[in-house]
Amino acid sequence: MEPDNKLIVREYIEKVINIGNIDIIDQFISEEYTEVFKNKRYVIGIKGAKEHIIGVRKTYPDLKLSIDRQICEGDLVATCYTMRGTHKGEWMGIKPTGKILEVTGVNIDKVIDGKLVEHGGAANLFDGLLEIGAIKVVGENEG
Repeated sequence: MEPDNKLIVREYIEKVINIGNIDIIDQFISEEYTEVFKNKRYVIGIKGAKEHIIGVRKTYPDLKLSIDRQICEGDLVATCYTMRGTHKGEWMGIKPTGKILEVTGVNIDKVIDGKLVEHGGAANLFDGLLEIGAIKVVGENEG
């Protein structure tokens, strides 16, 4: 019987990302786990995936990723989500605001033999960061 790839992604989100439980990450992530960013592939494996979760949870310790919908075609799972978390840590030079950030996005995960082997996607960080005052638009008359 083939694994339910949507369920695997859902359980990874619920049991690892939302709780920060990196001790069980190897149940969900392949040693060859690859992040895709700006059409470039970065093989980060289990160690890199753990470091990523730790970093995100330092910035947003109460992070909660809610699945709005999922679509699966073969080994690819598209997950539309809403992320909420309190901005308590510095990230990319942006000082913590202490405010709740809400971001929507889409993740595309590739699942083979019951494990995530590839992850990519897009998130609308700009609107959320602008809304909480973490970034601001500088107008023509401002320097």
